[in-house]
Amino acid sequence: MHRLKSNMSLPDGAHQGGGGLSGAEQKVKTFSPGIAAHLQRIYSAHADTVTKAWRQEDVSVWLRCCQGDDEAELARDFPLHQDWDYESFVRYITSSAANSIAPPHSHDLSYPLSSYFISSSHNTYLTGNQLSSESSAGAYKNVLLRGCRCIEVDVWDGSDSESEDGDDDDAESVTSSSSSSSSDAYGSGEEETASKMKRKAKSKLPSFLGGRKKSKDKKSPQPTTTKTAAAAVPAAPVVAPAATTNETAPAGLSAETNPLEKSKSGGSASLFQTLSRKSTKEPRVLHGYTLTKDITFRDVCEAIKDYGFVTTDLPLIVSLEVHCSAEQQERMVDIMRQTWGDLLLPEPEEDAKCLPTPEELRGKILVKVKYAPPNNDGGSTTPEDLDSTVSAASGLPEEAGQPKQRAKKPSKIIWALSKMGIYTRGVTFKSLMQPEANMPTHIFSVSEGGVMELHKESRKALFDHNKRYLMRAYPSGMRILSSNLDPAVFWRKGIQIVALNWQNWDEGMMLNEGMFAGTGGYVLKPAGYRCGKLTGGNPSPEASDTQADAVQHYTMDLTIDVLAAQSLPLPPGDTKIDSFRPYLKVELHVEEPGERHGTDELPQDGKEKEGEYKAKTKSLKGYGRDPDWWKGGKGTQQLKFENIPGVVPELSFVRFLVLDDEIGRDSLAAWACVRLDRLREGYRFVHLLDAKGMESDGVVLVKISKKLRL
Repeated sequence: MHRLKSNMSLPDGAHQGGGGLSGAEQKVKTFSPGIAAHLQRIYSAHADTVTKAWRQEDVSVWLRCCQGDDEAELARDFPLHQDWDYESFVRYITSSAANSIAPPHSHDLSYPLSSYFISSSHNTYLTGNQLSSESSAGAYKNVLLRGCRCIEVDVWDGSDSESEDGDDDDAESVTSSSSSSSSDAYGSGEEETASKMKRKAKSKLPSFLGGRKKSKDKKSPQPTTTKTAAAAVPAAPVVAPAATTNETAPAGLSAETNPLEKSKSGGSASLFQTLSRKSTKEPRVLHGYTLTKDITFRDVCEAIKDYGFVTTDLPLIVSLEVHCSAEQQERMVDIMRQTWGDLLLPEPEEDAKCLPTPEELRGKILVKVKYAPPNNDGGSTTPEDLDSTVSAASGLPEEAGQPKQRAKKPSKIIWALSKMGIYTRGVTFKSLMQPEANMPTHIFSVSEGGVMELHKESRKALFDHNKRYLMRAYPSGMRILSSNLDPAVFWRKGIQIVALNWQNWDEGMMLNEGMFAGTGGYVLKPAGYRCGKLTGGNPSPEASDTQADAVQHYTMDLTIDVLAAQSLPLPPGDTKIDSFRPYLKVELHVEEPGERHGTDELPQDGKEKEGEYKAKTKSLKGYGRDPDWWKGGKGTQQLKFENIPGVVPELSFVRFLVLDDEIGRDSLAAWACVRLDRLREGYRFVHLLDAKGMESDGVVLVKISKKLRL
């Protein structure tokens, strides 16, 4: 297996959330005294006064009426046709059957791709902020092991030189002053920091990239040019090369868990691997016109090959943003074909008439790249192929009444690369009425602000487009500290691919975990949000709807009785258990009426508005990591949410946040996020991830009541 090269130490993605980790089976292994006392009290309340056991009929009633469980499903693992003693009750309550999050609904993968939400990453290579952080092939390993199914790669020309105007010390100072924040806050503080960082970066960039000239006497370096006409694109900024370590990748994968083993050429050595990186000028991956460090495109492709199908064999979309010359694009094609082999889709004989299903694409990499139609000879469009008027060039007069033909703009993407985008052809978005908007395989990428403008002006057309075709939403360029938009706002507009910064821990990533928990990164949209299944090679027609009327909206009452917790993680950097004063905060994330009808402005910075749907317990001191709110709070700590309107269970979320009550801003210790349609009722354990999204032994014992009405 390829050895990843990076000087960054990244978490083990196999045990980190954000992309669906919390859907795995989880059990409670031990009890704190507080939790044990609560379980004994619950059991005793339903036990026979003589036998001290639960009679068979009482077991059935309790599971059905209190827990809302399906007895047929439980019968496979628990003795339902006999009395339960305390040990039988404990076996149930500590199992994954008593987890607060229900398993995903049946995984129907027979709809076209446009009918699924897809777990997606933005600028995947970055490990911190958007301006000066390290790039790492290990970042691809991390997100792929966490369940991401759409990753982004920004590719630039390779360079024979090392660093021209860069200064590592200066770059470090920018990084240290603007490290990625785990806070939910985003606004004036981030904008001010962004402005400072941009000025800092501009002073370090070569002047031909927009930097400041150091001296009038010095000539600015010029971008590299090639003789190929299609290569007329700006060269990437020259940055310091990424440092390397001897980090060892995991052992090889079996054919059962990794479709790569079936690849004919995946493990073969290539000619380019025998040549020096400097002489071959292999393409690089970095965030252009910034101080971010670069990595090689080959290293990224190797990481994708090694880890792309470890967690799931559902299709992986590799979104390429290409800034390379034609020569370097040819190198990109060579590297991808050599490295990924049979993981790539075979070239079709003709253009697809409709999008395929995820089931048909298992174990395959889908390359998303800008679409550049071939010329009549099947090659790339170059200035020599322009259809400008021949008469002007030959001196012949134009025919009267004939309009002048406009010169065809040459494509910056060569055909050999463009044709790899078989079902995911990137098209520059101009309007929902442009001709390409009806091409079955197109995909538009639109910024968060652009999406909200579209929804405001053409919400029906936007919603209808996203039933049949793919769209990707990405964060604003002002999110320099890698904060995230609220993905639920964009999912509710039917957008399949909502790109997030996975290196940051905030509300957006928690909601992503709630959406994709245990799903393999693909979630079937609600019925009103998708097109029909394929019939006769084409999707069956669906009624035309909008976000407001595509699905049923409910009014909800939700009550959560908080009993106790155990083994809570401490906030990052905190080691003093005695000073830990935890409390549980619960937040609801539901659609607002204005958002539904397109009358609201974009929720501030793409996030839900600060609002009504929050409640919290008292903070407890003296209980350490095992707080007992029943005992410390002198009775039930009940959190109530009543008459909540506009609830779509498949697109609404409940966040559980354990915070430390401190002077000033309270620190996050642990969290969980559950999609509302998967939130179980009754006595449940909420399994927590720590502040960095890592698995923990922390759990909260709660009793949940959920009522939906029209």
